[in-house]
Amino acid sequence: MTIGAALPAGDLSGAANSVEELLAQTREAAAAGLRSVWFSQLFDHDAVTLAALAGREVPGIAVGTAVVPLYPRHPLHLAAQAQTAQAATGGRFTLGLGMGVRSLLEPAFGFEYPPPITSLRESLTVLRDIFGGSRPLFDGETLTACPPLPTTVPGGGDVPIVVAAMGHQALRVAGELADGTLPFLAGPRALADHIVPVLTKAAADAGRPQPRVIAAVPAVVTDDAGPVRQIAAVHLGYYGDIPSYRRILDVEGATHAADLALIGDERVVEAGLRRYFDAGATEIVLIQSGMRSARDRLRTWRLAGSLNARAH
Repeated sequence: MTIGAALPAGDLSGAANSVEELLAQTREAAAAGLRSVWFSQLFDHDAVTLAALAGREVPGIAVGTAVVPLYPRHPLHLAAQAQTAQAATGGRFTLGLGMGVRSLLEPAFGFEYPPPITSLRESLTVLRDIFGGSRPLFDGETLTACPPLPTTVPGGGDVPIVVAAMGHQALRVAGELADGTLPFLAGPRALADHIVPVLTKAAADAGRPQPRVIAAVPAVVTDDAGPVRQIAAVHLGYYGDIPSYRRILDVEGATHAADLALIGDERVVEAGLRRYFDAGATEIVLIQSGMRSARDRLRTWRLAGSLNARAH
């Protein structure tokens, strides 16, 4: 049972230098007792670079990406970045990958979006070869990876991979080829009845270890729940219109994505977090804890730090 946090946490606006602010927040996370920080990839900063910097800046804290979309990245490039981050942090980096949202990414980059499950399987195959110390010789349906020069980075091997998988096919591929999953907006019911059984069986069938289940959970500790819920409805509202998220929300029985946000005092949020662990989560990553203020974020992180301390 460990709890970390995703950055940015929702309170980055106004920063004169966003990288310096995120590194400062990493130090705050470590001081609060969080075990890990995870950086999201959008269209601005580079998540793998931030993770490497944060892990170098704050010794002891685990770092990762939550998540980097595979499209339109080639696994050779991802492997080079991930191994560099792993070496820079002394083995504290986890590569979190996602398949991305086609309607958002394809118009932005202008490349044809590949069949997602095939792309996921082929990319993981290449990444696993490289992280295991082999030079890949791969010619698949969605990608070719036949580099003429070495691909390994001394000190950067054995990079753990987790996939933001929620559908059956993606979970089976993640169980077979990755080290776990990092689902967002998959509530306790969806974890217990859908995600954990499919992922665990796929890993067992492939002879792999028990997979990590890292639940990404919106959470804010506050005494002023009403206004924060209104903010959450705005921040999370569009997820209900994305088919993959709509399906997992339906599994949970949630009408709106904001219904899954844990908002309230320490007692309320702690009880909500425990439901995720009871459902099979091995780790939790707190999302958008600063959606209203840095004060809320720090209060939320201190609660998480106290839960980490009690668990260890």
